[in-house]
Amino acid sequence: MGNFNFIQTDIPDLIIVEPKLFGDSRGYFMETYNYNDFKSAGLDMLFVQDNQSKSRKGVLRGLHFQTQHQQGKLVRVLSGEVFDVAVDLRKESATYKKWHGIVLSAENNKQFYVPEGFAHGFLVLSDEAEFVYKCTDFYHPEYESGLLWNDPEIGIAWPTDGINEILLSDKDKCLKTLAEQNLL
Repeated sequence: MGNFNFIQTDIPDLIIVEPKLFGDSRGYFMETYNYNDFKSAGLDMLFVQDNQSKSRKGVLRGLHFQTQHQQGKLVRVLSGEVFDVAVDLRKESATYKKWHGIVLSAENNKQFYVPEGFAHGFLVLSDEAEFVYKCTDFYHPEYESGLLWNDPEIGIAWPTDGINEILLSDKDKCLKTLAEQNLL
Protein backbone atom coordinates (compact mmCIF):
# COMPACT_ATOMS: atom_id res chain seq x y z
CA MET A 1 0.00 0.00 0.00
CA GLY A 2 1.44 3.35 -0.94
CA ASN A 3 5.02 3.61 0.25
CA PHE A 4 4.88 0.71 2.72
CA ASN A 5 4.66 -3.05 2.81
CA PHE A 6 2.63 -4.24 5.85
CA ILE A 7 3.38 -7.80 7.01
CA GLN A 8 1.15 -9.56 9.53
CA THR A 9 3.10 -11.66 12.05
CA ASP A 10 1.84 -14.88 13.61
CA ILE A 11 0.32 -12.75 16.41
CA PRO A 12 -2.78 -10.77 15.32
CA ASP A 13 -2.33 -6.98 15.20
CA LEU A 14 1.48 -7.20 15.52
CA ILE A 15 2.73 -5.78 12.21
CA ILE A 16 6.11 -5.48 10.49
CA VAL A 17 6.27 -2.34 8.39
CA GLU A 18 8.72 -2.10 5.48
CA PRO A 19 9.04 1.42 4.08
CA LYS A 20 9.87 1.73 0.38
CA LEU A 21 13.30 3.21 -0.17
CA PHE A 22 13.92 5.57 -3.08
CA GLY A 23 17.63 5.84 -3.75
CA ASP A 24 20.13 7.12 -6.26
CA SER A 25 23.77 8.22 -6.31
CA ARG A 26 22.99 11.00 -3.81
CA GLY A 27 21.58 8.70 -1.14
CA TYR A 28 18.00 7.74 -0.36
CA PHE A 29 14.59 8.98 0.73
CA MET A 30 11.83 7.12 2.54
CA GLU A 31 8.64 7.95 4.37
CA THR A 32 8.64 6.45 7.85
CA TYR A 33 4.97 7.16 8.53
CA ASN A 34 1.99 8.25 6.46
CA TYR A 35 -1.42 8.33 8.13
CA ASN A 36 -3.32 7.51 4.91
CA ASP A 37 -1.16 4.48 4.08
CA PHE A 38 -1.40 3.15 7.63
CA LYS A 39 -5.17 3.73 7.73
CA SER A 40 -5.57 1.85 4.43
CA ALA A 41 -3.73 -1.07 6.07
CA GLY A 42 -6.15 -1.05 9.01
CA LEU A 43 -3.78 0.81 11.34
CA ASP A 44 -5.93 3.81 12.20
CA MET A 45 -4.20 5.09 15.31
CA LEU A 46 -3.20 8.53 16.49
CA PHE A 47 0.36 9.01 17.68
CA VAL A 48 0.81 11.58 20.46
CA GLN A 49 4.43 11.20 21.59
CA ASP A 50 7.81 10.40 20.00
CA ASN A 51 10.72 8.96 22.00
CA GLN A 52 14.37 8.26 21.25
CA SER A 53 17.10 6.36 23.08
CA LYS A 54 20.75 5.56 22.47
CA SER A 55 22.23 2.43 23.99
CA ARG A 56 25.39 0.35 23.78
CA LYS A 57 25.84 -3.32 22.96
CA GLY A 58 24.22 -5.67 25.47
CA VAL A 59 21.73 -3.13 26.81
CA LEU A 60 18.31 -4.69 27.19
CA ARG A 61 15.43 -2.27 27.69
CA GLY A 62 12.17 -3.86 28.74
CA LEU A 63 9.91 -5.62 28.75
CA HIS A 64 7.75 -2.54 29.42
CA PHE A 65 4.03 -1.73 29.34
CA GLN A 66 1.51 0.52 31.09
CA THR A 67 -1.34 -1.05 33.07
CA GLN A 68 -3.59 1.91 32.21
CA HIS A 69 -3.22 4.35 29.32
CA GLN A 70 -1.71 1.49 27.34
CA GLN A 71 0.56 2.53 24.50
CA GLY A 72 0.75 1.25 20.97
CA LYS A 73 4.26 1.80 19.57
CA LEU A 74 5.71 2.12 16.08
CA VAL A 75 9.41 1.38 16.60
CA ARG A 76 12.49 1.63 14.38
CA VAL A 77 16.26 1.96 14.52
CA LEU A 78 18.15 5.03 13.22
CA SER A 79 21.63 3.58 13.70
CA GLY A 80 22.88 0.16 14.70
CA GLU A 81 20.90 -3.02 15.22
CA VAL A 82 18.54 -4.39 17.88
CA PHE A 83 16.48 -7.50 18.50
CA ASP A 84 13.01 -6.13 19.18
CA VAL A 85 10.39 -8.18 21.04
CA ALA A 86 6.67 -7.91 21.77
CA VAL A 87 4.80 -10.20 24.19
CA ASP A 88 1.02 -10.55 23.93
CA LEU A 89 -0.50 -9.77 27.35
CA ARG A 90 -4.10 -9.63 26.12
CA LYS A 91 -5.70 -12.33 28.30
CA GLU A 92 -8.61 -12.82 25.86
CA SER A 93 -6.24 -13.39 22.94
CA ALA A 94 -5.56 -16.83 21.45
CA THR A 95 -1.88 -15.78 21.42
CA TYR A 96 -1.76 -14.70 25.10
CA LYS A 97 1.82 -15.08 26.44
CA LYS A 98 3.27 -15.59 22.94
CA TRP A 99 6.15 -13.43 21.77
CA HIS A 100 7.50 -12.29 18.43
CA GLY A 101 10.99 -10.96 17.82
CA ILE A 102 12.53 -9.19 14.85
CA VAL A 103 15.90 -7.67 14.03
CA LEU A 104 15.52 -3.95 13.34
CA SER A 105 18.48 -2.07 11.92
CA ALA A 106 19.51 1.08 10.11
CA GLU A 107 20.31 -1.17 7.15
CA ASN A 108 16.99 -3.04 6.84
CA ASN A 109 14.82 0.02 7.69
CA LYS A 110 12.09 -2.26 9.06
CA GLN A 111 9.64 -0.94 11.60
CA PHE A 112 7.51 -2.87 14.07
CA TYR A 113 4.02 -1.87 15.18
CA VAL A 114 3.35 -3.11 18.72
CA PRO A 115 -0.29 -2.45 19.67
CA GLU A 116 -1.77 -1.77 23.08
CA GLY A 117 -1.84 -4.83 25.33
CA PHE A 118 1.72 -5.96 24.65
CA ALA A 119 4.93 -5.81 26.67
CA HIS A 120 7.80 -4.45 24.58
CA GLY A 121 11.58 -4.49 24.82
CA PHE A 122 14.78 -4.70 22.82
CA LEU A 123 18.36 -5.93 23.05
CA VAL A 124 21.15 -3.95 21.37
CA LEU A 125 23.19 -6.21 19.08
CA SER A 126 25.56 -3.64 17.54
CA ASP A 127 28.21 -1.54 19.33
CA GLU A 128 25.60 1.22 19.67
CA ALA A 129 22.03 1.76 18.54
CA GLU A 130 19.70 4.72 18.30
CA PHE A 131 16.10 3.62 18.73
CA VAL A 132 13.00 5.76 18.05
CA TYR A 133 9.32 5.14 18.54
CA LYS A 134 5.96 6.79 18.23
CA CYS A 135 3.35 6.18 20.96
CA THR A 136 -0.46 6.19 20.85
CA ASP A 137 -0.75 7.48 24.42
CA PHE A 138 1.36 9.58 26.73
CA TYR A 139 3.79 8.14 29.25
CA HIS A 140 2.18 7.80 32.69
CA PRO A 141 4.83 6.78 35.25
CA GLU A 142 2.17 5.86 37.82
CA TYR A 143 0.97 3.04 35.52
CA GLU A 144 4.40 1.89 34.40
CA SER A 145 5.04 -1.82 34.70
CA GLY A 146 7.08 -4.54 33.12
CA LEU A 147 7.85 -8.18 32.71
CA LEU A 148 11.18 -9.81 33.57
CA TRP A 149 13.20 -10.12 30.35
CA ASN A 150 14.07 -13.80 30.91
CA ASP A 151 10.73 -15.03 32.28
CA PRO A 152 10.85 -18.82 31.71
CA GLU A 153 7.09 -18.97 31.12
CA ILE A 154 7.48 -16.63 28.12
CA GLY A 155 10.78 -18.16 26.95
CA ILE A 156 12.11 -15.44 24.66
CA ALA A 157 15.07 -16.68 22.62
CA TRP A 158 17.24 -13.56 22.91
CA PRO A 159 20.18 -13.67 20.46
CA THR A 160 23.03 -13.26 22.93
CA ASP A 161 25.93 -14.59 20.80
CA GLY A 162 28.72 -12.03 20.96
CA ILE A 163 27.19 -10.29 23.97
CA ASN A 164 29.31 -10.69 27.10
CA GLU A 165 26.80 -9.21 29.55
CA ILE A 166 23.12 -8.23 29.52
CA LEU A 167 22.96 -4.66 30.83
CA LEU A 168 19.70 -3.76 32.62
CA SER A 169 18.55 -0.62 34.39
CA ASP A 170 18.06 -0.96 38.15
CA LYS A 171 14.31 -0.74 37.53
CA ASP A 172 14.36 -3.54 34.92
CA LYS A 173 16.40 -5.79 37.24
CA CYS A 174 13.47 -5.69 39.69
CA LEU A 175 10.72 -6.62 37.23
CA LYS A 176 8.68 -9.72 38.02
CA THR A 177 7.71 -12.78 36.01
CA LEU A 178 4.21 -13.19 34.61
CA ALA A 179 3.40 -15.73 37.34
CA GLU A 180 4.38 -13.20 40.04
CA GLN A 181 1.97 -10.49 38.93
CA ASN A 182 -1.66 -9.90 38.04
CA LEU A 183 -1.40 -8.28 34.62
CA LEU A 184 -3.75 -6.10 32.63
